Amino acid sequence: MIGFVGLSHLGLNYSLATAAKGFDVVAYDPEPALARRCAAGDFPIEEPGFDGLYAGCRARLHYTSDASRLGECELVFYALDIRTDANNRSDVGPLDALIRATAPALGMGATAVVLSQVSPGYTRRLAAQLTQHPDVKAGSVLYQVETLIFGSAVQRAMEPERYIVGAPEGGQTLPRALRDWHAAFGCPVLVMKYESAELAKIAINFFLVSNVSTTNTLAEVCEAIGANWFEIVPALQLDRRIGKYAYLHPGLGIAGGNLERDLVTVLQLSARHGTDDGVIRAWQANSAHRREWPLQWLQRGLLAGAHDPVIAVWGLTYKADTHSTKNSPSLELLRGLCGRRVRAHDPLAVIDAQEFGWVTRCASPLDAAAGADALVVMTPWKLYGSVETPALRAAMKGRLTLDPYGALDEGRCRGVGLDYHRLGC
Repeated sequence: MIGFVGLSHLGLNYSLATAAKGFDVVAYDPEPALARRCAAGDFPIEEPGFDGLYAGCRARLHYTSDASRLGECELVFYALDIRTDANNRSDVGPLDALIRATAPALGMGATAVVLSQVSPGYTRRLAAQLTQHPDVKAGSVLYQVETLIFGSAVQRAMEPERYIVGAPEGGQTLPRALRDWHAAFGCPVLVMKYESAELAKIAINFFLVSNVSTTNTLAEVCEAIGANWFEIVPALQLDRRIGKYAYLHPGLGIAGGNLERDLVTVLQLSARHGTDDGVIRAWQANSAHRREWPLQWLQRGLLAGAHDPVIAVWGLTYKADTHSTKNSPSLELLRGLCGRRVRAHDPLAVIDAQEFGWVTRCASPLDAAAGADALVVMTPWKLYGSVETPALRAAMKGRLTLDPYGALDEGRCRGVGLDYHRLGC
């Protein structure tokens, strides 16, 4: 039996993948209403493939708010999402509370694995605390880097690229229960010191941020000189030093929670230890600069001359296939349009009607575009690419169409007379 503590996005997807690999799973959350809801097959998240996978393995999933059930498990993952505040600083308080409340319930010699993303130093401190706790009978405490990506969480949980495990010392043999779990997923396993594993997750995100920032910088140059970034991308992908899997899609800065959080985490470490943080602050500045792209275009192409224009915004989440609006460029655009008439659509996201009182939520993309002087596609949902461009042109009053991620077909948009613009072109 394998246990998961915390029925957040991370815990729900990893526990489901574990059951799908044939293990019996105890999925615990201290909130009884949430545990009952999940037991009834009503989940608080939306992920492609989740419901279908659940239907095939639901008999092996045991959702509960009874912590004593964790005593049946040889292996227990702490898989609570780590929230960030308005300044992208991690709040591990809820994770600490959850571990304190449940660690005494773990069975003799059980392996506890922190799957939640934590800052370097956290797991070693936790291991020392649990070792000294008179009521904790668990054997070893480990850390494992999670691979969660909103919108592809099921696929990432089922088909991991690798597992990175933090232990007291690098290269040591892992407990049998964890080795058996790893074997079911058939991917490389790297074992290193706690601090190395904790920093490895941040290092991966830093290299991604570097790609994002470089791509956005050069895409803006393309816009200024008449080059086309998407003609350049194949040249980069054919260079072995960069590769075909490099992240080379221009975007509106860094969105979501994890990347910003990791930048802030290392800024804090740099301040504490006196290391250089110039490149991190440059990435943050570049991200903030590129987020202004939609609003700058609207100001140049519409707001400066139009009287009381209507602006349609498609997409509120920070990326497609998720309900999350954390650090969403779309919400930042809405705030920049405060006082304007905005008609918005998103298939999943819910926004605060009081906070965004000038925004009208619409039932469909075409409803949002009705009478609009401009359309901005802020999230590249597949739904938007399926909208017929003649119908879109007929619904809109104006022609300005800003599609930073290329969700629409450029040729079709231009073919019906829309004034179409995309990042990097």
